[in-house]
Amino acid sequence: MRSANCACPRMNLNIKLKIPLKIVLLAATLAVAGCTAGPADNLAATNNSTHANSTMTFPFQRTEAEWHKILTPEQYHVLREAGTERPFTGKYWNTKEPGIYRCAACGAVLFTSQDKFDSGCGWPSFSDLSAKGVVVERTDSSLGMRRTEVLCANCGSHLGHVFDDGPAPTGLRYCINSVSIDFGSGTQTNKTEK
Repeated sequence: MRSANCACPRMNLNIKLKIPLKIVLLAATLAVAGCTAGPADNLAATNNSTHANSTMTFPFQRTEAEWHKILTPEQYHVLREAGTERPFTGKYWNTKEPGIYRCAACGAVLFTSQDKFDSGCGWPSFSDLSAKGVVVERTDSSLGMRRTEVLCANCGSHLGHVFDDGPAPTGLRYCINSVSIDFGSGTQTNKTEK
C-alpha cells in the first residue's frame, strides 16, 4: 500500500520543471517583442529632412534653420520631431466648417471637411484623404505599441496616425494633430507651397 506522501516528489519535480519552462517562454516572448520594436532615435525612424536619413526622400526640402524659422516651436516639435499635442486642445479637433486642410509645413492639401468626423479621440479625424498619394504611411513602433504613422508626402512632416476603426466606406480614421494642419475655406485641392 502506498503512503499519501509518495506523490510529493513527483509534484516537486513538476513544479521544478514548470518554473524554468515559464522563464524560457517569457524570455522567448520578450526576445520576439524586442525584434519588432526599434529605438526611438533610430535614423531610419526619423524624417529625411530632419536628420541625415537615406531611407525616405520628399520633393519639398528645407534646412533645419529654415524649418525653425517658419514653424512655431509646437509645430516644429510635432511636424519635424514626430511629437503629439494633447487631446482636445488643438485648434481643429471640433471644427465643423466646410473647407480644406493643408500641411502646416508645406501647404499641400491633405484632407477636406467632407471626410472629417467626430471620433471622440480629441484630435481631428478624417475618413479619407483629399487625393490618393498625399500622405506616406510607415510603421511606428514607439511608445511600446505598433501603429501606422502618417507623413506628408510632399515634405515628410509628421501629421499623426491612421487606424482601421473609422466609418464606412473606407473604415479608416486618420487621427491628425491640429498643429500639423492649416484650415481654409474652399474646395481647391491642388498642392501649393507655403
